[in-house]
Amino acid sequence: MAFEGLSEKLNTAFRRLRGKGRLTEDDVRTGMREVRLALLEADVSYKVVKDFVAKVTERCIGADVLESLTPGQQVVKIVNEELTALMGGANARLTFAPHPPTVVMMVGLQGAGKTTNGAKLAGLMRRQFGKRPLLAACDVYRPAAITQLQVVGGQLDIPVFEEGQSDPVAIARHAVAYAKDHGFDMVFLDTAGRLHIDQVLMDELKAVKAAVNPTEILLVVDAMTGQDAVNAATAFDEALGIDGVLLTKLDGDARGGAALSIRAVTGKPIKFAGTGEKLDMIELFHPERMASRILGMGDVLSFIEKAEQQFDEKQAQKLEEKLRKNRFTLSDYLEQMEQIQRMGDLSQLIGMLPGQMTKGFDPNQIDERQFARNKAIIQSMTPLERENPRILNAGRKRRIAAGCGLEVVDVNRLIKSYEMLQELTRSMSRGRMPNLGAMGGMGGRGGAMRGFGRKKRWK
Repeated sequence: MAFEGLSEKLNTAFRRLRGKGRLTEDDVRTGMREVRLALLEADVSYKVVKDFVAKVTERCIGADVLESLTPGQQVVKIVNEELTALMGGANARLTFAPHPPTVVMMVGLQGAGKTTNGAKLAGLMRRQFGKRPLLAACDVYRPAAITQLQVVGGQLDIPVFEEGQSDPVAIARHAVAYAKDHGFDMVFLDTAGRLHIDQVLMDELKAVKAAVNPTEILLVVDAMTGQDAVNAATAFDEALGIDGVLLTKLDGDARGGAALSIRAVTGKPIKFAGTGEKLDMIELFHPERMASRILGMGDVLSFIEKAEQQFDEKQAQKLEEKLRKNRFTLSDYLEQMEQIQRMGDLSQLIGMLPGQMTKGFDPNQIDERQFARNKAIIQSMTPLERENPRILNAGRKRRIAAGCGLEVVDVNRLIKSYEMLQELTRSMSRGRMPNLGAMGGMGGRGGAMRGFGRKKRWK
């Protein structure tokens, strides 16, 4: 999970500060030493760490903190603000051309994920902004690069412009002309990469840039390469003048050094982040939300946005009415599971919730295959059983288990999680924020999230 190691170390440092009723200057400096070590271990640039800690320390030893009734919280607030500023302050959006098409040139080294993430970005533009994107295959050197773009384009239902392995500069020019003639308002150029930066690569990219005058040049970098990602960003910016960064594999980088260093070192904002392998797992990069995640305060806004994209307002009103009248059925439960599944990776969703809500919950215990098992169990029931689970006696449970190829214990586990979800939603409707880790001993057997995909030990 992104920033996992850094979050843990920072929260350990802050717990010590929060445990003190008053803070002295020595307390602050000791805490900042721990913060500095945590950032360096997260592979953040030394100069960035040095400047960051100096700024935070200067603010923290002021009267506002040392004379505060809650000095530990004030320190966390200052660190949160400075982390946000370090990553750019506000979300940097993609620039759209005043006269379509908007041409986005995707550049980067081989293996960073240009082809897949260029297609993901095109899909995001269509979903969130109603754009009509075209993908252009300008990588004529890497084996199967054109085929790969066609495959991901086909999965997202986005057309691909290609002219085989001809001149990439001409392909880019022809793709933009084709977009103008056929009503596409965005063109994503999938350019060639290399295993390392060389003059031949840069000359070709400069020629493509001169030919089509792109609206945006986005550098795709792999977050897991740490400081190498920062070095690549510096080199590409000096040669081409990039407009922003798309950071891929952020979900696999437990340290997070690249995300915290790129803006400070290059001055270029991170505009998008790839958060998983699925083609919808890309999002706008929000520095303030990322800072909150790092400090264990969650990212509820992103969670709500993902929910709003999947949940229908009329259905939500019907569900609310059913919950109020205690008529929430297993059919409703199945529908909710499917909507949650469409929101994305469950462990990432849990990571967006504030730390106090997930205390005692281990995201590594999630097994999303449990969704399929639960669906099979519910679909093996009769309509009457789904509407009225209270009639499920031992005989009915045996029949249901046999019908879906599972065991009675699996049916019982589903019923238990269904009942606990009812209680969870009732709590939330009454304005109480539940602790997911405490819901029926979620960390152990029969927890509330087991029905939503907690891993099971099969004998």
